[in-house]
Amino acid sequence: MGLIQSFSIDHTRIVPGIFTSRVDQLGNYFVTTYDIRLRRPNIDPVIDTAAMHSLEHIIATFLRNDPLWKDEIVYWGPMGCLTGFYLILKGNRASRELYDLVLKAFEFAGCTSEVPGKSPVNCGNYVMHNLEAAKKCALEFVAYLKDNATNPLIFEYPKSDRLKTTDGQLFYDS
Repeated sequence: MGLIQSFSIDHTRIVPGIFTSRVDQLGNYFVTTYDIRLRRPNIDPVIDTAAMHSLEHIIATFLRNDPLWKDEIVYWGPMGCLTGFYLILKGNRASRELYDLVLKAFEFAGCTSEVPGKSPVNCGNYVMHNLEAAKKCALEFVAYLKDNATNPLIFEYPKSDRLKTTDGQLFYDS
């Protein structure tokens, strides 16, 4: 089985940021998956599960209500490794073009007073939320984005350097 694209990224060198993970063509349309990375994998502590869940609710609601972007949003959801989120949009934009949207979304999350959809009717695990931890995490990411707005590393994935065998095959270690 081939290694999927997101596993070809060097997770030992990735920093928090906004990255283009993959671009898919569906007929005449493109959808792009973006990696909204809040923590350095395998270095920083992961995001608390309840805070991650709250951020998912808050930011998904923000994005799907943003007048400029709501019709472009396909999906917003957490990474299994708890270091960030995936944002899937219609079209194909450079990750840098999402800076203002992501900044606004996390600024909103950092000052909200409630978690939308936090009820047994609306949520599959309504007791697993932590608004205060979510707000703290959001504001930390906002500060980071502002401090690094001109840093190209927050918009470009570090690629893994892979050895090639003599017949041109890529070598993947365990």
